[in-house]
Amino acid sequence: MATALVLIQLIIVLAMIFIGARVGSIGMGIYGMVGVFILVFIFGLPPGKIPIDVMLIIVSVITAASALQAAGGLDYMVSLAARFLRKHPDRITFYGPLTTWLFCLLAGTAHTSYSLLPIISEIATKSKIRPERPLSVATVAASLGITGSPVSAATAAIISQDLLGAQGIELKHILLVCIPASLVAILVASFVQNFVGKPLEEDPEYQRRVREGLISPDEELSESEEEKKARENPRAKWSVIAFLLGVLLVVIFGSFPSLRPSFGGVRLAMSDTIEIVMMSMAAVILLVGKADVRKAVSGNVFGAGMNAMVSIFGIAWMGDTFFNGNIEFFTTHISGIVSQYPFLFAVALFLMSIMLFSQAATVRTLYPLGIALGISPLALVAMFPAVNGYFFLPNYPTEVAAINFDRTGTTRVGKYVINHSFQLSGFITTFVSIGLGYLIISFMHL
Repeated sequence: MATALVLIQLIIVLAMIFIGARVGSIGMGIYGMVGVFILVFIFGLPPGKIPIDVMLIIVSVITAASALQAAGGLDYMVSLAARFLRKHPDRITFYGPLTTWLFCLLAGTAHTSYSLLPIISEIATKSKIRPERPLSVATVAASLGITGSPVSAATAAIISQDLLGAQGIELKHILLVCIPASLVAILVASFVQNFVGKPLEEDPEYQRRVREGLISPDEELSESEEEKKARENPRAKWSVIAFLLGVLLVVIFGSFPSLRPSFGGVRLAMSDTIEIVMMSMAAVILLVGKADVRKAVSGNVFGAGMNAMVSIFGIAWMGDTFFNGNIEFFTTHISGIVSQYPFLFAVALFLMSIMLFSQAATVRTLYPLGIALGISPLALVAMFPAVNGYFFLPNYPTEVAAINFDRTGTTRVGKYVINHSFQLSGFITTFVSIGLGYLIISFMHL
């Protein structure tokens, strides 16, 4: 009877996730809240913890990033990256993904990659390199940067006091494990992609578009006037410096907890620290960049961040309600299996992220279960990249954008949908980063 009841609740939870994903935008959060209503008022489960810290961190970081965008700082960073990439067109398959990864590592959101993807595509096309190769890795690398970023909502969630923070895991552990693991994983995926698909000039779709005059094979690399203007904006430069200073302060306070003040013997939480630092830096960015605050809230970065916050509000609360409400069932029936084969929990993280489209929401939904099942905190850190599984279905905004930006048609979705351009890079980066994460925690004895 208990098993059947839990199964019914699980079906309802998955149904709400599926419906929310189909609706899109804030639909995930709305239908997640419907799930909370059903679990609490119909099944009588006690409501789980509202992910307040994660939501407030999203607000603070997105506010700073939106101020940076309004001040022209994002355009300035993109112009610098574009100039660097154009100087090394023959290495675009390596440098393109590393650039999107670094952007997201610093900004804490994959939405910063939108401005880089068309540049990567154009450089590859004009250099006669199959754009699918750098674009497939660059799109996945952007997501991978989130699971190592000191200012991402996913990182803040995993080190919060109600998750791994209470198990002794600090920001420095995430940085030491996830950054080198993801860096190597991206390089491996980029190397493999160099051998994927036909050379651009032999690709039938590219040849067709050349014949029809849609693409000129004789195009040359050149810097746009918009990029020149962005790079010559002194205010934008100062806004970037202010933003990076905020990220640096977060890293310092996270790596050296003793620098954070104590009140009544209790150290200031890292989540509070991120919120204070990044919201303060938003003010500095607006000041030195002379940005219009109304422009900040009307940009695409702010909109995407607020959508993420609403989604996490509903979905993470529903997941926490379901798992904590049935924690005795899970510890009784599956704790032994997961303890013997912890990689099964990584598979669960991967599958859940496909449905949730959010690393932070996946962390908040499943990591409490992982802790309750007795999985090693360090093993949970090594599994962190598994929450990037939403590349599996080619409907995430960055993937759709990459497909549209590729004028050659080499970046595509196959006949069976799941045989798309991002699948190989996604699985390589996931497997390699998790494997290296385990090696790092083993050899460094963290």
